[in-house]
Amino acid sequence: MTTINSARRELLKLGGMGLAATAAAAVPSAYAAPRSSSAAFPAGAIFDIRSFGALGDGKTIDSPAINKAIEAAAAAGGGTVFFPAGTWLSFSIRLKSHVSLYLSQGCVLLAADSPKPGETTGYNGGTYDAAEPNTAWDAYQDYGHNHWKNSLIWGIDIQDVSIIGPGLIYGKGLSYGAGPGRPPNQAQNNRGFGPERPANAPPPRPPRGNYAMFQAEQPGVGNKAIALKNCRNVLFRDFSILKGGHFGLLLTGVDNLTIDNLTIDTDRDGMDIDCCRNVRVSNCYVNSPWDDAICPKSSYALGYARATENMTITNCYVAGSYELGTMLDGTYKKFAADTPRLARNGRIKCGTESNGGFKNITISNCVFDACEGLALESEDGALCEDIAISNITMRDVVNAPLFFRLGTRLRGPKESTKVGTLQRIVIDNLVSYNTGAHISSILSGIPGHAIQDIKLSNVFIQHQGGGSADDAKIVMPENEDSYPDPGMFGHTTPSQGFFLRHIKNLEMSHVEVQPAQADQRPSFYLEDVNRADFIAVTAPTNPSAFALHKVGDLRIAISRAAKDTQLANADNQSL
Repeated sequence: MTTINSARRELLKLGGMGLAATAAAAVPSAYAAPRSSSAAFPAGAIFDIRSFGALGDGKTIDSPAINKAIEAAAAAGGGTVFFPAGTWLSFSIRLKSHVSLYLSQGCVLLAADSPKPGETTGYNGGTYDAAEPNTAWDAYQDYGHNHWKNSLIWGIDIQDVSIIGPGLIYGKGLSYGAGPGRPPNQAQNNRGFGPERPANAPPPRPPRGNYAMFQAEQPGVGNKAIALKNCRNVLFRDFSILKGGHFGLLLTGVDNLTIDNLTIDTDRDGMDIDCCRNVRVSNCYVNSPWDDAICPKSSYALGYARATENMTITNCYVAGSYELGTMLDGTYKKFAADTPRLARNGRIKCGTESNGGFKNITISNCVFDACEGLALESEDGALCEDIAISNITMRDVVNAPLFFRLGTRLRGPKESTKVGTLQRIVIDNLVSYNTGAHISSILSGIPGHAIQDIKLSNVFIQHQGGGSADDAKIVMPENEDSYPDPGMFGHTTPSQGFFLRHIKNLEMSHVEVQPAQADQRPSFYLEDVNRADFIAVTAPTNPSAFALHKVGDLRIAISRAAKDTQLANADNQSL
């Protein structure tokens, strides 16, 4: 084994690649006292994977050697497993407590090819670790959310771990999933999903990109770059992920979690933070054209409902329209407009899996670029509350800068899964420019279950416009138990700025809606809204800015959108 001193000398030789200070100082600091509960951690212990037989030639499977290095570090009470420059071709890598992986500049951790459909082994006869056996609660979320071991890097029930350094994780051989995996909607009187109502398997997605299609549920296939379950004191910093499979990061039941300065350029979700507490996400770049970029969830994957809470997302950039790899290399090349099946997701979304809840969350100083807007969703009984959103800029978002939805998909145990809440949400300083015009922002509960206590201030929405008078007559269906998405009510909303339905206690101040071309829809469409204040709002007045349906206790003041008004009740009325 490379000794500590000789390893440090070797790191110093790499100073030209910026590693001298980083490896000698920053790597041990990953286990500073506030981040670790282990007083026995021997600061500075370094385990070079080459000393355990790794070659880094891009042809030899190096994961056995890497796992030996991790085991040695864990047996020593903790340490840093060092990945020098090279291409380290691997199947599953198993993290252990008190171990840090350092990915140096020039390091590529390359996911080996999974078994192809109909085959039992992948590259050179290898396979990823077997997925955990299915459980009774697997039906409550997609296949990918329920399994962790079938990943490039995974850890379960571990603590005080980190992956840091400027290297790259390239998930070339990973599956990006077999499709959304959503059970079919149930009839209104037969809601709820699960083992008592088995669903058909979802159809596989066709190949995407320039690498082979691997079926996620096939034995031996890997479908995530990094997956952790029931862990604490975790740090991810400075590395990049290209094509991370179904999830670049799947983190379930992980507490005291820090994610900082990652770049993720991927097919599906960038990072899913599920049932986690005390989370800090900062300074990250995520391009995910076919799925969500940063996605807090609160699923039933642990076998019980657990909230994601005490979370900050700040200083992040999310996008959904760039060719994979071009965010990483800095060229930012957009897909052609006629690219088949280009979804342009790439957003920040709380949901869709939402059994436990989202509590005490801030989202601030983030940029949305050519993707979907911000979404907050309570569909499976989640208590979604105490959320502050501030300093958000959006350009070229495809629809709905804001999508807040309280619904009744209720994908969870039938006897205990009830309608959740969406309340105490504050938004301040949001700008959306060149917004897709067909679907406006949507804030909607369902009959008998209003979203509550919503405040928006200093919001500017500039959109492409062009809505017709016929569009203004559209009656939006309730679709109470449908999959939540801005297009769930149809391809066009009867509003050009905000569609507001089933809301109690709404305040909008210093909000402006500005179409690039004339739009014949009202800017604010209100239905079943009780106690709404509009202060200093600006919007076109031809046609009228407000369409009111079953609205109670409405006040409009010092606004250019309409004259000062106070109404106890209003129905089928325009202002």
